[in-house]
Amino acid sequence: MRILGGNFKGRNLPTLEAKGCRPAMAVVREALFNIIAARGLALEGARVIDVFAGTGSLGFECLSRGAGFVQFVEANRALAKRIADNARLLGLDAPRVAAAPADALKLLARPPRIPFDLAFVDPPYGQELLAPVMNLLAAKRWLADGALVVAEVEKNLEYAGWPASLALEADRQYGQTRILIWTHQIPAPQSTPEPSTP
Repeated sequence: MRILGGNFKGRNLPTLEAKGCRPAMAVVREALFNIIAARGLALEGARVIDVFAGTGSLGFECLSRGAGFVQFVEANRALAKRIADNARLLGLDAPRVAAAPADALKLLARPPRIPFDLAFVDPPYGQELLAPVMNLLAAKRWLADGALVVAEVEKNLEYAGWPASLALEADRQYGQTRILIWTHQIPAPQSTPEPSTP
């Protein structure tokens, strides 16, 4: 896995083969980070969560480009260990990286201490995991106001019922891969009208 931009540009990181693991192709990653930049999200210091991280290619691109913290969410123990090992190879320590094995739905069912500015969701194909993950990200306050959510899914996936707090910004196709990007907007609190006086 070759990092495409930032401080670690050109670094090659070892990866593992695992069933259902699809590292994001270089052309998709490059397009994705161009879209993120065009949407005005500054990665410098950003908090990022990479759900179904696999090889961690998207999270490592963020770290290379200045992200302050990346939480990799990967249930496969061997893949999670490879991510942690690769972080150490790059000299990235615990304050910037969390990569312990974790089940996405169980982890996201609990609210985070601090919300995230960018979320990647790359669910295994054919397991109908996108909708529950998106609902948990929004409902459990994993997303900061103005956060971007990026989903990498199969091109024919039908998904229209995303949470109301998410506004679809982009829907692009790259070969067999479809990229969906939303902006999260926290609804303004409803004000209670003052009672009228007779």
